[in-house]
Amino acid sequence: MGAAVSPEMLRQVRLLELRTRGLVNTVFSGEYHSVFKGQGMEFAEVREYQAGDEVRSIDWNVTARMRHPYVKRYIEERELTVMLAADLSGSQRFGTVSRFKSELTTELAAVLAMSAIRNNDRVGTLMFTERVEHVVPPRKGRRHAMRVIRDLLLLEPRGTGTDIGGAIDYLMKMLPNRAIVFLLSDFVDPNAERPLKLLAQRHDVVAVTVEDPRELALPDIGLARFANPETGATIEVNTSDPRVRAGYDEALRAERAARTHLLRRLAIDEIAVRTDRSYIEPLLRFFRRRSTRRRR
Repeated sequence: MGAAVSPEMLRQVRLLELRTRGLVNTVFSGEYHSVFKGQGMEFAEVREYQAGDEVRSIDWNVTARMRHPYVKRYIEERELTVMLAADLSGSQRFGTVSRFKSELTTELAAVLAMSAIRNNDRVGTLMFTERVEHVVPPRKGRRHAMRVIRDLLLLEPRGTGTDIGGAIDYLMKMLPNRAIVFLLSDFVDPNAERPLKLLAQRHDVVAVTVEDPRELALPDIGLARFANPETGATIEVNTSDPRVRAGYDEALRAERAARTHLLRRLAIDEIAVRTDRSYIEPLLRFFRRRSTRRRR
C-alpha cells in the first residue's frame, strides 16, 4: 500500500466512508453496542459467595478446598479487539448484478470497522488470497478506521487462490488475547475445517459468507466455456443438458449444506449476504440473534 493514492481513489474512499458512516449512525451503532458491550471480561479475583451471586460463577475447585462457596469475579474490559479477515481471492472478483463479491466484502467490512470504532473498540484487518496480502494491526480511532477502509478498497491482491488456513495461522500468532474475528469469504477452500476449529476455540468467530445469484443456478445458455477465477483452468459445459444442470444443483446443495453443518458444529455464527440484495437485513438479524442469545 505504499503507492501514491490518486484523487479518484481518495474520492472512492470518502464516498464509501460517508455511506457506511451513515448506516452505522442510523442503523447499526446501537445494535453493535447491545451485542458486544461487556463481552470482553477479565478475571479479577476469587471471593466468598454472597446472596444473589450467580451459581455459574462459583469456582468449584476453590469451594472444595475451602469447604465454603467461592465465586470468580470478573471486570469488564474497556475495549474489544475486532479483526476483519477479508478474502480477496479470484473467486471474490465475480459479480453478475450490481457489484463484485469483493466490493460487497469491502463495504460490509467498512460498516463493521466503523461500528467498532464508534463503540471505542480496536479494529484491524487482514486481507488474504493463497497468501497474506496485507495486514493492518488493530487500533482505535476514526483516522485508523479510515486507513482500514482505504486499504480494503484500494488493495490490488497479487494472488488469486484461497488459503483460509494460512490466514488463520497468521491471525492465531497475531492475536494473543481473545478477539472478535469476522471472516468474510465465499469459503471456496476444502481445507478450512481444522483451521476454523482452532480459531473458534480461542476467538469469537463470525463467518460472513458472500455469494452471487449466478453461482446458485447454472444458466441455460447452451454450450459455454467457464474459467476458474482462481486457477485459470477452463472447461466447456453443455448447460442445456438436464443431467448437467441437475448435477450442478446437487453438488451446490451438498456444498452449502456441508458448510452450514460445519459452522454450526463449531458454534460459528453465519451472516449470509448476496451481491443482488442489501446486506442490512442479514447484519441486523445477526445482531438481534446475538442479543437475544445473550439475554437468555
